[in-house]
Amino acid sequence: MFVDQEGPDPNFSAVVAVADGRATVTVAGEVDMSTAGAMLRAARTEDAAAATLDLRQVTFFDSAAIHAVLQLAEQYGDGLIVLPSSQVRRVLEISGLAGQPWLSE
Repeated sequence: MFVDQEGPDPNFSAVVAVADGRATVTVAGEVDMSTAGAMLRAARTEDAAAATLDLRQVTFFDSAAIHAVLQLAEQYGDGLIVLPSSQVRRVLEISGLAGQPWLSE
């Protein structure tokens, strides 16, 4: 298990666990310009060919966070699954990304 809490921001955490070639990254708090890189680093593990990005505990999600998710979609392709909170889903809908195959219901 790897925990990445970038800087002194108590409103963010990203915890990753790898099993059977899939990284599961559980993200909590605010994902913004100051924390999106930490989320991205947590999900980019060499031990995984696929990733689940669990964003159900995310309370804020900005354009830097969207960019990080798109980079993960490029890296993992069909192997990426994103589990959004209602706030994340709304941002992705506004951004025109609600129909992406990696976005879970």
